[in-house]
Amino acid sequence: MARKLYIKTFGCQMNEHDSARTADLLAAAKGLVLTEDPEEADVLLVNTCSVREKAQEKVFSQLGQWRPLKARRPGVVIAVGGCVASQEGAAIRARAPYVDIVYGPQTLHRLPRLLDEVERSGRAVVDVSFPEIEKFDHLPPQRVQGPSAYVTVMEGCSKYCTYCVVPYTRGEEVSRPLDDVVAEVAGLAAGGVREVTFLGQNVNAYRGASQDGAVADLALLVRCAAELEGIGRIRFTTSHPAEMTDSLLGAFREVPALVGHLHLPVQSGSDRVLARMKRRHGVSRYREVVERLREARPGISLSSDFIVGFPGETEEDFQATLDLVDAVGFDHSFSFVYSPRPGTPAAAFPDDVPLEAKRERLAVLQERLARGERAVAEAMVGTTRVVLVEGPSRKDPSMLAGRTENNRVVNFTGEPSLVGAFVPLVITEALPNSLRGRRVDSSSAPARV
Repeated sequence: MARKLYIKTFGCQMNEHDSARTADLLAAAKGLVLTEDPEEADVLLVNTCSVREKAQEKVFSQLGQWRPLKARRPGVVIAVGGCVASQEGAAIRARAPYVDIVYGPQTLHRLPRLLDEVERSGRAVVDVSFPEIEKFDHLPPQRVQGPSAYVTVMEGCSKYCTYCVVPYTRGEEVSRPLDDVVAEVAGLAAGGVREVTFLGQNVNAYRGASQDGAVADLALLVRCAAELEGIGRIRFTTSHPAEMTDSLLGAFREVPALVGHLHLPVQSGSDRVLARMKRRHGVSRYREVVERLREARPGISLSSDFIVGFPGETEEDFQATLDLVDAVGFDHSFSFVYSPRPGTPAAAFPDDVPLEAKRERLAVLQERLARGERAVAEAMVGTTRVVLVEGPSRKDPSMLAGRTENNRVVNFTGEPSLVGAFVPLVITEALPNSLRGRRVDSSSAPARV
């Protein structure tokens, strides 16, 4: 009988993708089969994130839930991976000595060997080193699961924003070679993938070596991927305003497969706060980037990230953020109350914004962002949009669900054979969390998917 693996994932799309790759790796190397029930698992793995508040507490709460299971079945292996593992290292075992393996984001490819070591010696192992891009040479080919796929193109970040732990948990920026990424995308396309999303903590800083000895930027990678048969859409996330180059703007202008949607975190609308965050851009630079994006791709949809209540943020600073939201007109965005991350420079700043004020500001900001999100959805009603059909609708399996360029889910009536196809729809209704649409004749659809 096959041994089973259970994975609990916290955090970002990168973590979700890492978990999927880990499942592929352990299936290929150890024959482990994924299960949704931790009670029947032989290996319990928690993939952690340290970006948001109380990250460590979430991890140890999860481990505490698994402790009785370990007591009943001592042979169960418990592993902690991801950014909290990288940040805490052996300290995780000091607090939870029943943990068998601690590994970092850059050493997940070593899991089969770490499992062998634990099972052979009965001793715990910790490996949170930074072997740069080594892991991609040791992972099996990514399995195709639907018409969309994520492809990691670079790891780490060298920006060192004062609030962010990523450089300390995932290391500095390291890019995969251009040809390796293109080969992975080609393999996915051959398996039926029609849309790829390039992933990186600071993805538009991608600088990958190419066979001719040159260095390829993200714009060249996008152009190469767009030439591959079967690839109809390309996305990338998460981007940094300081890395929005002329060549990337040119790709938005000239490459139809690159979607007219971009997640471009700004964090604050105050130059003073941005300087304390060490964001390497001011409000004027951000607005200039937005203006140039809209010139290159008219109608482009923008989303963002915001941190509310950063140390020293005044009411005037917060009002500047609201002013920026009104000026730009964002689509769906993410916003959070600031909380210090251990080991970051900002953790030493006086956390002088009262929690009540942070929460009040967050509520105001989220209402303002939601207003903009509703306006975008309502403006889509009556327009024709091409969706990539992903499968049955979650709420009504008798309907299909597809995704627009600006990442909106549209539910519509159609045949199962449409899954994986680009289908033109007239948007008929804007609901709180999705859209409704109806099929139109393809001859009247816009040329761009």
